[in-house]
Amino acid sequence: MKVIITATAHPFLIETLRIKGYEVIYDPEIDLATLVSLIGDCTGLIVTTRLKIDKTIIDAGPQLKWIGRLGSGLELIDIKYAQEKNISCYSSPEGNRNAVAEHALGMLLSVMNNIRKSANEVGNSIWLREENRGIELNKKTVGIVGFGNTGQAFAKLLSVFDVTVLVYDKYKNDFANASVREANLEQLCRYADVISFHLPLTTETFHLANADFFNSLQQKPYIINTSRGKVIDTAALTLALQSGQVAGAALDVLENENLSSFSPNETKQFETLNSMHNVLITPHIAGYSQEAFYKMSVILLEKLDL
Repeated sequence: MKVIITATAHPFLIETLRIKGYEVIYDPEIDLATLVSLIGDCTGLIVTTRLKIDKTIIDAGPQLKWIGRLGSGLELIDIKYAQEKNISCYSSPEGNRNAVAEHALGMLLSVMNNIRKSANEVGNSIWLREENRGIELNKKTVGIVGFGNTGQAFAKLLSVFDVTVLVYDKYKNDFANASVREANLEQLCRYADVISFHLPLTTETFHLANADFFNSLQQKPYIINTSRGKVIDTAALTLALQSGQVAGAALDVLENENLSSFSPNETKQFETLNSMHNVLITPHIAGYSQEAFYKMSVILLEKLDL
């Protein structure tokens, strides 16, 4: 039995697979051509978001029995075709949901309280207090779009802030409790002071936050995205920030995260966002904590039940 691991993984994953009798090919930098050349006699494949596992890859692995995803979201795997080939697909969102939730909260508090802005000013020997008055999260209304693993984890963290939590999830209902209220997207846009996205990328969620979405906002909310960059139309968000339709943005993901491949327009948008004191961008690290690094492997192995 042989398995290819195509991403940086915790040693526990590699060691456990070997104990279970697998020959492990561990190549976090593997390219698609090399993967195709090596996958022919593999039983398993472990991926993240770096490679798209499409029909070509699946057909190149006639002995594949399973595909494991470290983290959440299976949109880069052709699940339907894999199932037709009797290949099971597993993800491990339970492993990094707390990390994502904590990162989202940390980014939000930083933007609302001018933490990065004021820290940068102090670093330049500028001491401004009045200009850096923050806004408390307490008593605000927070809208959560998508109530899967990370959305639920974020709602749990928010419970200590005495906020009203409105949740919109197209495919879930009857999940309201003492601290969470079900809502539709129109209600979120009308009442929310903060809107946080926790969605997979699909044809339905692509550019869900577009010009129409931002034009419908009534409270000038803060926007958080720790899910997938293409859930938000970057051009529309940039205009919304410039016009004051939103108070700020905390982004851990971008539509294009390969900065060296930016088009002139993408470069301009990126520079514009980075120049705004009310925008915070981090390099897709929300689910990348030390604890999550280990837990994703543990959970994936449990689901594989090898």
